Amino acid sequence: MPSLPTRALSLILSLAVAAFPVFPGSAYAYSRIKDVVDVEGVRDNVLMGVGLVVGLNGTGDSLRNAPFTLQAVQSLLEQQGINTRSETLNTKNIAFVTVTATLPPFATAGTKIDVTVSTMGDAKSLQGGTLLVTSLQANGGQTYAVAQGPIAIAGFTAGGEASTVTQGVPTAGRIANGATIEKEIDFDLAQMKELRLALRNPDFTTARRIAQSINTYVGGAAAQMLDPGTVLLRVPANYTGNIVSLVTDIEQLRVDPDTPARVVIDEASGIIVMGSDVRINEVAIAQGNLTIRVTETPQVSQPSPFAEEGETVIVPRTDIQIDEGKDNKLIVMRSGVSLQTLVNGLNALGVGPRDMIAILQAIKTAGALQAEIEVM
Repeated sequence: MPSLPTRALSLILSLAVAAFPVFPGSAYAYSRIKDVVDVEGVRDNVLMGVGLVVGLNGTGDSLRNAPFTLQAVQSLLEQQGINTRSETLNTKNIAFVTVTATLPPFATAGTKIDVTVSTMGDAKSLQGGTLLVTSLQANGGQTYAVAQGPIAIAGFTAGGEASTVTQGVPTAGRIANGATIEKEIDFDLAQMKELRLALRNPDFTTARRIAQSINTYVGGAAAQMLDPGTVLLRVPANYTGNIVSLVTDIEQLRVDPDTPARVVIDEASGIIVMGSDVRINEVAIAQGNLTIRVTETPQVSQPSPFAEEGETVIVPRTDIQIDEGKDNKLIVMRSGVSLQTLVNGLNALGVGPRDMIAILQAIKTAGALQAEIEVM
């Protein structure tokens, strides 16, 4: 890795500061309240069930290797008055699957929702399969929807005895509008006297700004910050019995979310993501690596012409070069320089992501990086 010349880095950092000056309070990233909070109680519910997919063209489960599939098939046939307990079934046109769906808030009975179907056994593909009637249950064991229908998959598998080609994931698919809601989840929003707004990214400053924005709009102390992740909203008198309108009006208000200074590093891919508020104190930086380069240039040695004895041999030739980075020097970064400016300077000098990660972690260890480092 080449050294970092002091004058070159100082010049680049000076240009970066001049090109991107920082003016406190000159720009705000306003967001709607609906984009930064969730209303407690207004949420999706996960449904799950297990069932059988039929109509597969020899790509289903092997009944000997998937005993749960065999048991499910036997139970299904017994419901139709057919007893196969004493028979040996050998079909590969059936697959035992899990069926999952998301029940939206305030979904009414009779509404259609999408479902996802995934194999549990050794089925090769669900292409051409049809899901039989499957009950979808919530965590409490109650049935809220019933699914059935032909499955659409995005992949396929084809092959012969010598090779096989697989594209996508043929063992999972979806059924558009494949489930019908049978039971609604009771939640009477209109009769509630207060609401709890849950911040998606908890923060003291953001929660306080949300409460202040709501109180300014309604003209009273209706909103109160309980903690960094929760704002309590009491229904004002002029919205009594019309809480839906209150939520509609409140969620359109604009706030300026505050975010902590944070640097996120993905060691596996070398990705670095940083916030705009990251700053560093005055610190001296030197970057250099010990590089050892070994070059092998073998040569062929032959005996002299007309020599009575001798043989042709390969003689090794090794060239070793060592770069200890003796020309690298310390670079002083002045206090208050943003981390963005530092990285721009290192980028301009060709410092790669791996070296940047090491430099950032070293600055943090020295106590000069005023930000949180999160390593993924």
